[in-house]
Amino acid sequence: MKFFSGLLVALTAASASAFTVNAPRTASPKTALSVTATEWDVASIGRSVRIEGSSREHWEFPDPNQEIVQVGVDSNGRPVESLIELWIGPDWTPMKVKAYTEDGMMRPIQSLIGTRNKAAAIDINNTGPGDFPLNAAAAYASPSLVAQRAQLLTDNQGRYIEGGAVHSVNFDATVEQVQVLLYTDTRQLNAQVELLNGPNNFKQKYEVFTNNGLLNSLYVVFNSPGAGNVVRVTNLAPLEFPCKAFIASV
Repeated sequence: MKFFSGLLVALTAASASAFTVNAPRTASPKTALSVTATEWDVASIGRSVRIEGSSREHWEFPDPNQEIVQVGVDSNGRPVESLIELWIGPDWTPMKVKAYTEDGMMRPIQSLIGTRNKAAAIDINNTGPGDFPLNAAAAYASPSLVAQRAQLLTDNQGRYIEGGAVHSVNFDATVEQVQVLLYTDTRQLNAQVELLNGPNNFKQKYEVFTNNGLLNSLYVVFNSPGAGNVVRVTNLAPLEFPCKAFIASV
């Protein structure tokens, strides 16, 4: 089932089936968290590339019958600043995600991006300085990750956030990963998601813009080690462009 129809079914009928993806990479399951951590490991996602500062790399996704792409970015512990873009055709970029993390080893960048069932490419640009390289990988997502995303929609009511509004959720020290999904009713999505640890001390941040927040909703997974973690969502769009946020532990 295609991404667009799958999201509609999940939102209206609470269906657990949402996307069509390629065959999963095999892994030896242990616990729910260890499986998730293994699936997000950059080396296990697919073709991984070291990207130096102020340079870029892209991955081709030519199959219109597959939809959800998994993107992972990490480092050896240094900060990561990157720009992730969805390219469709020679001159159309319907989705851009600016991603920052203070520690690319402890809190890597982890996201699922839809290709709208079109031949597409994912471009990852290291916008940091030359002495801050990163490691990146992208591949069609495994069914387990797609199911995890769909379950977030069906198991939670979500929070309606008007343009310019802010919504925060606290998590205790027992929560090791937090998942966040933002979408709209086909209107543009322009929002910021932050992981904070302490007053206004953000450790990781995503800023998304897309012309259609239903076809290209934002889904990210935060590693949240330790206590005092807060996820804060800010709708950067004007008042007439609300979004809905789903936030839960993994």
